[in-house]
Amino acid sequence: MGSKVIRSREESDSRYKWNIEAMMPDESIIDPELDRLTKEAAAYGEKYAGHLTESGETLLAALKEKDEIFRQIEKIYVYAHMKRDEDNSNSRYSGMVDKCIAVISAASASFAFFTPELLEADEKLIDKYIEETPGLDVYEFLLKDAFRGKEHVLSHKEEAIMAQMSEVTGATNDIFTMLNNADITFADVTDEKGEKSPLTHGSYIKYMESRDRKVREEAYNSMYDAYKEHINTISTTYSYNTRTDAVVSRIRGYESSRAAALFGDNIPGSVYDNLVATVNEYLPQLHRYTEIRKELLGYDKMFMYDMYVPLIDVPEKTVTFPESIEIISEALRPLGDEYIASMKEGISQGWIDVYENKGKTSGAYSFGCYDSYPYILLNYTDTLKDVFTVIHEMGHSMHSLYTRKVQPYVYGSHSIFTAEVASTVNENLLMHHLLDECDDMEMRKYLLNMHLEEFRTTLFRQTMFAEFEDLTHKAVEEGRVLTVDMMCDEYEALNAKYYGPAVEKDDTIRYEWARIPHFYRSFYVYKYATGYSAATAIAGKILREGCPAADDYLKFLTTGESDYPIELLKIAGVDMSTKKPVEDAMKVFTELLDEFESLVK
Repeated sequence: MGSKVIRSREESDSRYKWNIEAMMPDESIIDPELDRLTKEAAAYGEKYAGHLTESGETLLAALKEKDEIFRQIEKIYVYAHMKRDEDNSNSRYSGMVDKCIAVISAASASFAFFTPELLEADEKLIDKYIEETPGLDVYEFLLKDAFRGKEHVLSHKEEAIMAQMSEVTGATNDIFTMLNNADITFADVTDEKGEKSPLTHGSYIKYMESRDRKVREEAYNSMYDAYKEHINTISTTYSYNTRTDAVVSRIRGYESSRAAALFGDNIPGSVYDNLVATVNEYLPQLHRYTEIRKELLGYDKMFMYDMYVPLIDVPEKTVTFPESIEIISEALRPLGDEYIASMKEGISQGWIDVYENKGKTSGAYSFGCYDSYPYILLNYTDTLKDVFTVIHEMGHSMHSLYTRKVQPYVYGSHSIFTAEVASTVNENLLMHHLLDECDDMEMRKYLLNMHLEEFRTTLFRQTMFAEFEDLTHKAVEEGRVLTVDMMCDEYEALNAKYYGPAVEKDDTIRYEWARIPHFYRSFYVYKYATGYSAATAIAGKILREGCPAADDYLKFLTTGESDYPIELLKIAGVDMSTKKPVEDAMKVFTELLDEFESLVK
C-alpha cells in the first residue's frame, strides 16, 4: 500500500491558515525598512552617547527612540520567522530571518553604550529625573532593574563587542533548528491498518499512543535511529551551546550559567533547587504510577515506548478543529464572557495556522509582536490531546492580548516564567470541565489517566530535563568535556531514577536529550514545571472562589513585564518563592493517582 501524503503549503486549506498578511501586507517594504532602521540605529550613538543622562528629557527621548527602533525591527523579524516556519525549505524567508538577525545585532551594538553610560550616573540623580520628568515614570521599573544588574554590565567598548557577537553566539540554536526541521528524516512506520505512513515530529506522539505495541516500538526506534545517525553533530552543537553560556556568564561576572539565566527574572536559585528537591521527594508516587501502568498493560516487561499509550480503552473520537473551539469556549467560562468573546474574535481574524504541511515547523507555539495578532502555530491532528494543545497556546495568546491592551511596549511582553502559567491554567480548566461533564466511568478513568500524564510529562519530565541542563552546565563550568557517552549515560541514569524499576532499561532512551529543542534556550524548561505548579493553584482558586479569583487572575494577565515574575504571580494568589505551590501540585497528583488506582482496581 502507498504512503500517506503530507500536503504542501500551497495545497493546504486556506481557511485554516493564519492571516499573516494582516501583519505585513506588502513585503516589498521590508528591505528598505531594514536599511532605514539600520541607519537610524547607527545614528543613535552619535545623538545620545556622552550626554545620555544630562537631563531627564534627554534620557526619556533616548528611551523612546530605542524602543521605537526595536519595535519596528521586531515586527519584521517576527513576520519573517513565522513565514519561515510555514515551510522551512523556503530559503527566501530563512534569508530574511538572517538579515533581521544581522540588523538586530548591529542595532544592539549601536545601543551598547546605553546601559554602561546610564549606570555611570548616580542612581539618586535618575530617581530625581523620574520624579520630575513627565513620562519618564513609565520607565521607572526598567531603570531600577538596570541598576540592580550594575555589577554585570561591562564597559562601553566591551558591551559593543558583546552586542556584535550576539549574531554568532545564537548559532547553535539555528543549527539545531535546521537539522531538526529540515535535514533529519525518519523511516516510515507501518500503522495499525498495515499501511506505510510517514513519521514526522507532528505524528510521533500519535504513534506512541497507538494501541498496537508494534507500531509504538517501530515509531520509537525510527525516531531515535535518526538522532543516533546525527548524534556526533548534535553532541557538538549542544556542547558549544553550553560552552557559550559558560563563557558569557563568566565574562559578565555571574557565579554560573544558571545564575545568569535566572538573574533577568530575579529568580532566586532556591526556586530551581526547591523544584528539583520537591519533585524528587515525590518520585515514589511516579514509580507507583509506572507500576500501575505496567500492571494494567499486562506486560512482563514495560519499555519507554509503552509510557504514552492511554491505559483505558475508550472508543476513538475525532475532534475536528471547529468542535475543539466549542469545547474550549465552554471550559473557559469561569474566566468570564469578555475572555471568551475576545478569543473567538481572534480566531475569526485568523490568529491560528492549524494543520501540518510539508516543511512546517513541528509542534505548536504562540508568537507575534506588540503590533500584530498573537498568532498560534499548530499541527492539529483531530484528537482530544490536540484540544489541550489549542487551549494551551490560546492561553499564551490571550495573555499577550490582555497585556498589550494595558502595558506600553517596554512592558508589553512577558517572561516564560509567567507565560507558562497562563497556558496551563487553561489546560487545568479544560480538564476540570471534561471531568465535571463526564458521566461515563470508563471515560472518567481515561480522563484521570490523561491528567496524570499531564503531570508526568510537564511537572516530572520537565524537572528531569532541568536536572540534565543543570548537570551539563556544571560539568562544563568544572572543566569537563561533554562527550556523547557522558551525556547519554547521565541522561539514561536520570530517566531510570524518575521512572523507577517498572520500566526496563534499553539502549534507545539515552538519546532522548538529543531531540529536545528547548535545551538550546538554556534553563528554560524548569519554567514549565514551576508554571504548571502555579497554574494548578490558580485554577483551583478560580473554581473554588469564582469571580474574585478570576478577576485577580485576569488582572495578572494584564501586567506583562511590569514587575518581577514572582511578584506578579502574587497578584493571582501564588507565592513561588516558597515550596508550597510545588508541594500542593504534587499532592494533587497523589490524589488523582489514588482515585485512579481505586477505580481501576
